[in-house]
Amino acid sequence: RMRLAICVAIVAMPAATLAMRQFTPAASPLLRFNRPQSPLAMSAKQLVGHMAPDFDADAVFDQEFMHVRLHDFCRKRQQYVVLIFYPLDFTFVCPTEITAFSDMHAQFRKLNTEILAVSVDSKYTHLAWTQTPRRNGGVGEVNFPLVSDLTKSIAASYGMLIEDEGVSLRGVFIIDPDCTIQHMAVNNLSFGRNPEEVLRVLQAIQYVQKNPNELCPAGWRPGEKAIPESTIGASEYFAGAADSTGQ
Repeated sequence: RMRLAICVAIVAMPAATLAMRQFTPAASPLLRFNRPQSPLAMSAKQLVGHMAPDFDADAVFDQEFMHVRLHDFCRKRQQYVVLIFYPLDFTFVCPTEITAFSDMHAQFRKLNTEILAVSVDSKYTHLAWTQTPRRNGGVGEVNFPLVSDLTKSIAASYGMLIEDEGVSLRGVFIIDPDCTIQHMAVNNLSFGRNPEEVLRVLQAIQYVQKNPNELCPAGWRPGEKAIPESTIGASEYFAGAADSTGQ
């Protein structure tokens, strides 16, 4: 199979230019939290429990350009999807997140789950980023598609777009095979996410969907007791939890 090769000046981006992609306002997260909420940010609150906005976009995977449609994964393939939004390629925090999720991709696949990562970069920038070694600020080979949201329409539809900066917040969405959003979490620009926690939440979602008469308590992990969704069952759970801690 022919593999795409590309020479992009951004690969040789000097440190000063690279630093410019760090969004100076993000250095003071409180400034952003004090801003009035935009309609887009407000709409993000209404997404959990509703149909995930579909999209059809260019992407890069395995050094090739491809086309991805969200609902092809959840509806046609009956997969779960972990949808990740991040600000930009060739920045500082973003490669640590993408490589961390990529390194854990096999664990997500075992749970019938695909990961899609979205930023406002072009497919050409995505390709250049995957062709840049990790030691040079790139991500190298990534085990899932990097989706191009050059028009910013995908970020806007999920309420992730920071309009005055033209990039998205660090949002993560877990979408089930019915294309329903079961979980969302959003970070400000200055700090990254933990894929192990995303995996744990995914496991909890899948457990309660397979066991609809049970609930997962805080910090639940596979193999631990869940809470029966009944007054008697819950009372027994709480009593057992108290006994185990001596309280």
